Amino acid sequence: MHISQLCQRDLQQLTHNAAILEADGLGPKVLQLESGLFLKFFRRKRWLSSALLRPYSRRFVKNAERLQALDIATLKVRAIYVLSDESADAVLYAPLPGSSLSQLAKQPDFSWTTILPELIGFVRKLHRKGIYFRSLHLGNIILTPQGSLGLIDIADMRFLDRALPKHMIRRNLAHFNRYLEREKLQNAFPFSQFCDALIGAGSSASSST
Repeated sequence: MHISQLCQRDLQQLTHNAAILEADGLGPKVLQLESGLFLKFFRRKRWLSSALLRPYSRRFVKNAERLQALDIATLKVRAIYVLSDESADAVLYAPLPGSSLSQLAKQPDFSWTTILPELIGFVRKLHRKGIYFRSLHLGNIILTPQGSLGLIDIADMRFLDRALPKHMIRRNLAHFNRYLEREKLQNAFPFSQFCDALIGAGSSASSST
């Protein structure tokens, strides 16, 4: 995909009246533009970084392309920008429509009973296709209006040319479980059933790293 230079004036025009969806100490991380498109910023926090050779913005775009090729629903990239600040890039994309499972789980009438089998099947599909998504958790899994599941926030991802081995599945589920604990969802989500379906009854992912 072509990479464009975006000067400060054009950036200000593009982001006029944008809503800040995520931010950190360096500024906005994700903006929702008036058009409905999202603009995600990738800033290098250190000058000596692996991002110099393989920028996170390019990984993000490449991951979106590979997920689509593997028939996994995700966001659609529209453009890549290099900003006037040479330590920052940005990606313009159309978000994946729907609600995250973490948003749905906080609704008072929500139950995991109906969606759990589909979630298990979706994660099993990722593992069988060799997709190791370190940030796999309920906040990054979207239920679309069509009733299917997809992924967002996809920069931190690896693709193997074979199904994930058991130790990587356990590690993946351990990250998933830590998210549940952090968001105080561990009592509501049937993690043991989820884990057993993916790595076998009696297995545990809680101690993996």
